[in-house]
Amino acid sequence: MKKAMSILLSVSMLASLGIGQTAFGEEEDNVIRIGVCAPMTGALAVLGEGSAHSVEMAVEEINALGGYQIEIVNGGEPVDDASDSKQAINAYNSLMADDPDVIVGTYNSSCSIPMAELAQQDQIVMISPGSTNYEVTEVGDYIFRTCFIDPYQGTMAAQFAKEQGYATAAVIFANDDDYSNGLYEAFKEAAQENGIEIVYEGQCTTKDTDFTAQVSQAVASGADMLFYPCFLDTVPLLVQQARDAGFTGAIVGGDAWDGCSTTGLETAFNNAFYTNHFSYEDTSETVQNYVTKFTEQYGSDSLTACAALYYDAIYMVYEAAQKGGGTDTESIKTGMTNLEFSGVTGSFTLNDTGDPVKDVVVNTFEDGACKWYMTISPEE
Repeated sequence: MKKAMSILLSVSMLASLGIGQTAFGEEEDNVIRIGVCAPMTGALAVLGEGSAHSVEMAVEEINALGGYQIEIVNGGEPVDDASDSKQAINAYNSLMADDPDVIVGTYNSSCSIPMAELAQQDQIVMISPGSTNYEVTEVGDYIFRTCFIDPYQGTMAAQFAKEQGYATAAVIFANDDDYSNGLYEAFKEAAQENGIEIVYEGQCTTKDTDFTAQVSQAVASGADMLFYPCFLDTVPLLVQQARDAGFTGAIVGGDAWDGCSTTGLETAFNNAFYTNHFSYEDTSETVQNYVTKFTEQYGSDSLTACAALYYDAIYMVYEAAQKGGGTDTESIKTGMTNLEFSGVTGSFTLNDTGDPVKDVVVNTFEDGACKWYMTISPEE
């Protein structure tokens, strides 16, 4: 008690002399300390690699502007969650030991949800660049994201199917994955509203490599399209087996297809599409400047929408600090609330739950190469 009183008296005396809290080093500095988490190893490591490059790019650009500076904790490197929910908790605890002002991460919804629960409990701002499960931001008011959410993406996939004239659809989804289930449920509901009949529903797991039973039934259903809302590591297997089984219709997926390998399957990926946040063929100056710089510095192998989302997330933190008037987590939280932002992955205003609503890119494949197909806006 005596020590506390002494400190209060000292602060009071200094204030009367016109000396602020900077004398104690307590005044907010211009450095925003960011902890980054991404899948650096495992099946989605290509996404982590590109994200790390994009974070590095964004930090270099922002720090060259002067004003607020960005420091990435953990020695400037993302912490690895390996696309595993338990590892994600370890990654979160590792970042928190470095005392960040905000956390940017992660990609998988199954990892982001437990991280978000801890961040909300600790009252630290967390921005998920790529987790589309609606539950992520439902956790609380310290949680935000850069990407659209699964219900919205599933609805837009059904809108795309309607615009393409598909009347019937088969669906194969991973029943052990929140992301896959979320897209499946949203697509199913929106398909019905858009007059698209789902003629077959098949299930798999994220570990499956044999889809012959499911694709055979999809072919037998006579569906115009096959919706496969699963992650990129299994996409080549599904596409190959579907084509081998005789499925000639469109195969459609979600943003988790981004970065999937088409090597040796170039023909099989003809008439395949996926919804996404970004296309490197977008002719806007913002996108082309990002794409050019990224490819010059790192090549194109890890240039994905995930990478672009991490890039935008760093800029969102920077703009939130400017709007909120400080680099501490409370100022950044104030700045993130209903933030208006324009970046590589689109222009949007964060809604009251911290989610952006924006246009959806649809990509396709030509000779195995990913190509922009169209951009769709929500129907009025």
